[in-house]
Amino acid sequence: MRLIGLAVVLTLWVALAPPGAQAQQAGQVPRIGYLVLSPLADPPSAERAAFLDGLRGLGYVAGQNIFIEYRSAAWNRELLPDLAAELVKLKVDVIVAVPGAVEAARDATKTIPIVGPALLDPVENRLVASLARPGGNITGTVGSGGSELGGKRLELLKEAIPGLSRVALLWNPANQGASGWFRDTQSAARLLGVTLQSHEVKDPADFPRVLSAMMRGRPDALLIFASPLTTAYRPIIVDFATKQRVPTMFGLKPDVEAGGLMSYAASLPDTFRRAASYVDKILKGAKPADLPVEQPTKFELVINRASRES
Repeated sequence: MRLIGLAVVLTLWVALAPPGAQAQQAGQVPRIGYLVLSPLADPPSAERAAFLDGLRGLGYVAGQNIFIEYRSAAWNRELLPDLAAELVKLKVDVIVAVPGAVEAARDATKTIPIVGPALLDPVENRLVASLARPGGNITGTVGSGGSELGGKRLELLKEAIPGLSRVALLWNPANQGASGWFRDTQSAARLLGVTLQSHEVKDPADFPRVLSAMMRGRPDALLIFASPLTTAYRPIIVDFATKQRVPTMFGLKPDVEAGGLMSYAASLPDTFRRAASYVDKILKGAKPADLPVEQPTKFELVINRASRES
């Protein structure tokens, strides 16, 4: 009789328990893989915080009705393939691949859905067949607004510095989307009557040589294409530009917060927040192949007033 009573209690508990509790008991709590090249900050970066906020707005609370498996390469790109393989081995339901880690996730699986917040030129880089119909296991949001922002940033520099004639361009040609940015910036430079001084950095060892060459070129301003490498070496770039009194145009708001003069880009926190809705749809049965890649809708021009006044 005691065993029968216990069985009745357990049956009632299962029937009355909230859906999330039932799923957890059945081992069906969704599990998200979060793959990132940069170190994981604590507290979370503005982008990761926006993603988590987006999840909460959709009813998901990490550690309760959804689990997040974080994997960070801490700027060591060579670790990304193994980290992506770990997430695949864990059989996560979806992988959120932050810029710089998308290719590793793509190479690790053709079946697990991949959501890319802030994808860079996803069609040109063959991550998706088209924005309207991605066609594979990758979807998400476009990050910077595309390669056309290279020209827009140069135009804004010209407006801020009327006598602008020589602009040093610091970029990593191996970075996703860089070739499109470079072409667009070249076209804009011709229209604006500006001479571009291209300086490529493919490895940390390139920085001393490139910065020395930049000093000899005496540019009126410095335009930096965002990449994991330039982000990792942001303090050195900002320090160099400050000492040389060279105005800078970056691609990310945190660059200005770190001492740069200007940045213009799609709002990264907004793209990460919107990525949460893709995770939600996929967990509810949608296929990434059928979820259109969204263009950015919110752009930010950020100006460092302290730099302007110095």
